[in-house]
Amino acid sequence: MPTVLRHAYRPWGAAKALMNCREPEVLLSGPAGTGKSRAALEKLHAMMLRNSGARGLIVRKTLVSLGSTGLVTWREKVATESIAAGHVVWYGGSQQEAAAYRYSNGSTVVVGGLDKPQKVMSSEYDVIFVQEAIELTIDDWEALLTRLRNGRISFQQLMADCNPAHPTHWLKARVDRGDTVMLHSRHEDNPTLFHEDGTLTVAGRNYIGKLDKLTGVRFHRLRHGRWVAAEGIIYEGWNPAVHLVDRFDIPPDWTRWWSIDFGFTNPFVLQCWAEDGDGRLWLYREIYHSRRLVEDHARQILRLVRRCEECCGSKAADHDCHDCRRCRLVWTEPRPRAVICDHDAEDRATLERHLGLSTSAARKGVSDGIQAVQARQREAGDGRPRLFILRDSLVERDPELEDAKKPCSTAEEVPGYVWDQTPGKPPKETPVKQDDHGCDAMRYMVAQKDLGARPRIRVM
Repeated sequence: MPTVLRHAYRPWGAAKALMNCREPEVLLSGPAGTGKSRAALEKLHAMMLRNSGARGLIVRKTLVSLGSTGLVTWREKVATESIAAGHVVWYGGSQQEAAAYRYSNGSTVVVGGLDKPQKVMSSEYDVIFVQEAIELTIDDWEALLTRLRNGRISFQQLMADCNPAHPTHWLKARVDRGDTVMLHSRHEDNPTLFHEDGTLTVAGRNYIGKLDKLTGVRFHRLRHGRWVAAEGIIYEGWNPAVHLVDRFDIPPDWTRWWSIDFGFTNPFVLQCWAEDGDGRLWLYREIYHSRRLVEDHARQILRLVRRCEECCGSKAADHDCHDCRRCRLVWTEPRPRAVICDHDAEDRATLERHLGLSTSAARKGVSDGIQAVQARQREAGDGRPRLFILRDSLVERDPELEDAKKPCSTAEEVPGYVWDQTPGKPPKETPVKQDDHGCDAMRYMVAQKDLGARPRIRVM
């Protein structure tokens, strides 16, 4: 007698509606923590189990971000029993085939990122799940639609989830035109937060209590799932589809710059920028973390930019080349032309001592610095802006900031970076001093390049 596997999942609200939806394009839109990804993955898994030889795809803009989010939910909550029983087996991929979960009935779920599309886009599928579709471009979306032609299920579907963004986003426009069906996911749809009768669980009281303390656009998007723009937004020209770009190998001859905004309770921010031959700035690495000392950040920075070229050969279990005076460490990228810092004298001195580099005080003029950043975000004569952020630049996410539903990177700050509109103050004079640490560091960088004098740097 075959083994009977038991898997418990009872959807309601938008999650239940998704299970019954057969539209070609369906988007689960809602705040973080409403169970959107879980619902989509549960449907995908069920379709693979019930249809032998079917093909599915789990995809995100970058493969790295998928591995730390959607695939964790897949392994730990959705396909757990099937994997444990050997009915679903992981295949790590090869030069010819993409990585995938293979089912004993011949079905397959491929996993991948659109930053490396060759393998995932060379096949055909019955159903595709896109996590955080807000990261995609319209070209990405339409390319995925062309892959829905495997024909092993009675309907083919592109389903996706996302947190709400600004109301003019191409995805919202697609919904408004009727091309894509939107299902509104709420916190009340997540059984870990709410009982079916609408009362809060213990976990729900804690989680919703944190969200209710949010303000402005983050409250509207992350608590109530509204597609709204921030009132008084400063960087109106910011467009994630344009300014966030896929990672690429930065040429070694591009000039490097570092900009730093100090913090402890608030996050410490390091931004590593590369300047191309046309003067464009590319943010390719970022530390955005709270509750760490400056010297600890300095040690982490050096680990990111140096490697051991000549090891002392120590066999000690606790040997660390980066802390060993006998190992020879070399830089893996060009040294920065300048390390541009906030004006805190004590933090600057500590950073210089531990990095072995001198620093330059940032140009602190807020108004002219903001205008310089705004100018770089606009399209230049060749139709491209002069400032970009590479996806996955963030070295690690700060769990404390994430738990508090605060921005965890500069790219996450920008949509909520707004003018202080306190009654009695002149409009558009100063930004609200909240969740602005990455924006400050970005302003220091642009001001130094476009408004400041020629920098100097020396090895200490």
